Order: sequence, then structure tokens, then C-alpha cells
Amino acid sequence: MRTLTRAFTVLTLVAAFAAVTAAQAVNVTGTWTFTVETGQGSGNPTLTFKQDGEKLTGHYSSQTLGEADLTGTVKGSAIQFAFNASVQGQQIDVVYAGTVDGGTMKGTVNMAGGQLSGTFTGKKQ
Repeated sequence: MRTLTRAFTVLTLVAAFAAVTAAQAVNVTGTWTFTVETGQGSGNPTLTFKQDGEKLTGHYSSQTLGEADLTGTVKGSAIQFAFNASVQGQQIDVVYAGTVDGGTMKGTVNMAGGQLSGTFTGKKQ
């Protein structure tokens, strides 16, 4: 009988944890304003995200890097997305990685294979 009671308790706890995790699922769909700081200066790009489960698509727009479509993932509170930009005629990869907390996010940005890096913060509009 104790084994059955323990098994039921464990299953109840697992179900409760799954329900809480699902209720706290991050949704970044919408328009975000970022502040980016690098060794070469700062910028304020606008990003539009569309999230489908863990899959992320969207658009990046800034005076520095121009316009680009992006792809990435959202897993729990972790976010990662990337795009290709043209800087002075050179194509560079841009990768953002960070965490989301409600309507804010923060993390790091790496460009051109790590030749330029920095930090970002973002706020959902």
C-alpha cells in the first residue's frame, strides 16, 4: 500500500510541475526594442518575433546592420537567434543568446565569428 501511495504522490508532483512549467512558458511574439552595447559603440535595433512552440522567426531592423530576417529558438527562458548582415559590403553572421523574463530579455551578441561582441537588453513594446 505504501508503494502505491508513494507512486501516486510522485505522479501528482510530476503533473503539478508540468502544469506550472506550461503556465510559465515564454512567448516572445511581438515587437521588441533592444539596446546593444559593443566595443564599437551602441545601437537600438527593433526586432519583430513570431514564435511557434520553440521555433522562432522574425525580422531585425537597425541603422547599423540594416534589415534582415532571423531564425532561432526559445527553450524555457533561454532564447537564441541569428541572422546574416551586410557591413561595408562584407557578409557577417550575427548571433544573439540570452534569457527572457516576461517583457524583458538580456544577453550577449557575437558578430563575425566572435570578432566583435557585446551585450543587449530588450523590452517588449
